[in-house]
Amino acid sequence: MPLIRLTAPSGSLTDEGRRTVRRDLAAVLLRWEGAPDTPFFRAQAWSHLVELPDGAQTTAEDDAPRFLVEVTVPAGALSERRRAGLVQDATRTVLTAAGLTAADPADALRVWVLVHEQPDGTWGAGGSVVRYADLAALAEGARADA
Repeated sequence: MPLIRLTAPSGSLTDEGRRTVRRDLAAVLLRWEGAPDTPFFRAQAWSHLVELPDGAQTTAEDDAPRFLVEVTVPAGALSERRRAGLVQDATRTVLTAAGLTAADPADALRVWVLVHEQPDGTWGAGGSVVRYADLAALAEGARADA
């Protein structure tokens, strides 16, 4: 039950990027979490785009657009290797959506990815507490059915 939120200055994404970035980021997150590619797990991967109004974001250096990707996952869902892959792919996805390139280190540094791990027992959905072990069991069951 991951959540991914991209905060970006208004107008900083291409038209195509703005249309596709939410689903693209959700797919990146599910892949690195190791979740099965099923309708149930895709429906639980929430993805938000928050666009800042003109002039709302700057640095001490310049006004070039910066992008913040915030990922919230249950604690234990991402190993160090998976977290690194998620950061790399989320960065690439955002840069593509903005018409920028990951090959340019200056462009790549415009994207920050913060991974928040939600402690077990502190995530609720459907009126109940959702535990990581329950999600892992659901994923295993979905893999066995596939």
